[in-house]
Amino acid sequence: MLFQPQSVIFDYGNVLSIPQDRTGIEAMASILGTPVALFEELYWRDRATFDEAAITPETYWEGIASSLSRSLSDAGLDRLTELDNLSWARPDPIMVRWAAELRGAGVRTAVISNMPITLRAHLQRFCGWLPEFDYSCYSCDLHQTKPAAGIFLHCLERLGVAPAEALFLDDREDNIDAARRLGMHAILFSSPEEAQCEINQQYKLPVAIPLSTNRGERASRSPSYS
Repeated sequence: MLFQPQSVIFDYGNVLSIPQDRTGIEAMASILGTPVALFEELYWRDRATFDEAAITPETYWEGIASSLSRSLSDAGLDRLTELDNLSWARPDPIMVRWAAELRGAGVRTAVISNMPITLRAHLQRFCGWLPEFDYSCYSCDLHQTKPAAGIFLHCLERLGVAPAEALFLDDREDNIDAARRLGMHAILFSSPEEAQCEINQQYKLPVAIPLSTNRGERASRSPSYS
């Protein structure tokens, strides 16, 4: 018998959004005058700390610049922040539509994402395409990141569902493993098509993923907000 989740919880990066824009990464590296590969290494070095709001945006970007023996003007900081936000603010229309349709059909929905306060503010202000959720759980608000158990438990409590009643979709295996250890159902997300295939085998939901939706070309996968 197929299991019927009471809630579906989404990761943001590479699930609700398509992978980070490579041109944005290249533009950020150009501002700092460094090769893309080195920039990406430094970009991710302290990203979890930034996502937890344990350091300010200024400290994060100045730390990258300092590692490159670069100075960073206020205008440069603003431009890096803008490019960073835009590089992640790219919806996958299929998954965005499905999240909205699930909630419309009575399934409680949520998003759990590791995300800095700058990106969260950008999404809330400029990205009306992001659907409404019963709860949105961001690391910068809770000061903890996935795969820590606390961020999952906080979200479940706010949704009013038990772990065993929730289905979680994320593109990172460590987060999927953490959710399953708590008793949640979980799908390691790689594409809408593969997710729907797994749902068909294990779960009963009132709305299928709308695979006929035109989302354009989905970019190659990249590190993401977990």
